Amino acid sequence: MPQPLLFPGDVVDVVAPGFRCRAEQLAAGIEFLKRRGLVPRVPAQLFGADLLCANSDAQRFAQLRKALYARDSRAIWCVRGGYGAIRIIERLKALQPPPHRKLFIGYSDATTVHQLLNLFWGWPSLHGPLLDRLGGGDIAEAERLELDAVLFGGAPLTRFDNLVPLNAAARRRRHIVSRLTGGNLTVLQSTLGTALQRRPAAILVLEDIAERGYRIDRMLEQLRQAGVLGNLKAIVLGSFLGGAEADGSNLGAAVLERFAHTLPIPVLAGLDAGHGPYQRPVFLHTRAELRCGPAPSLSVHTPRFPRR
Repeated sequence: MPQPLLFPGDVVDVVAPGFRCRAEQLAAGIEFLKRRGLVPRVPAQLFGADLLCANSDAQRFAQLRKALYARDSRAIWCVRGGYGAIRIIERLKALQPPPHRKLFIGYSDATTVHQLLNLFWGWPSLHGPLLDRLGGGDIAEAERLELDAVLFGGAPLTRFDNLVPLNAAARRRRHIVSRLTGGNLTVLQSTLGTALQRRPAAILVLEDIAERGYRIDRMLEQLRQAGVLGNLKAIVLGSFLGGAEADGSNLGAAVLERFAHTLPIPVLAGLDAGHGPYQRPVFLHTRAELRCGPAPSLSVHTPRFPRR
């Protein structure tokens, strides 16, 4: 029988590898964890002086490293996205993975850390809501219930229906079993040419916010020319919000559909994940089943993290 990923009394390390949030948002995020019986552990110097990020590169690296290696915590939860993880990824890449894996939760800028954990350490991770949003109460009841079911209720999988096929390959009946990889498109683009670049045989998940049509097209074209798409089984698109043109129109959907038609693999849209108002939990680097055809769906199995 599936076991919950987290139990009351479990320690959760709170980290800020990117931007900082407001003090009241942090406090509310901590209360969110406490209400679920978890024990949040926040570094005394979580936030500090820096030109751009939540703290200096050295501090953010040290805090994340400590959280990854801590034997007494069960999960690591990011307070906010923004920017910053790419600045410490070379130091993280130089580390040897600890023998005990744990759950890492975040999205947006956290995509960089997901890539490291998934493709180099072999750890599953959760592309899910950040603590600043959860603490602020900006979350639908259905979203909260599903997150609780996945983390505390032993839900064996998360199923995404109502996906929209964007090309002929996605409209043909097909059952693809693979793993998910990816996250934020802009962040993934920033890893090209770095030590994080790999060509996984996986289903790629993409989402983004506030990017105009030409910028989305340019990033997708760079991924293609860099060979990142070569081994993919399929692509599933989450929310692409904002990015209005000067005349108020939005070319994002048309750009994504044109891109889909250039690929021989299935490309589907409609995943409720990303920067949108509804952020469903999406586990990366764990078993996933994509069914294409008249009623496409994606089932993502909940990974297991052995308790010590």
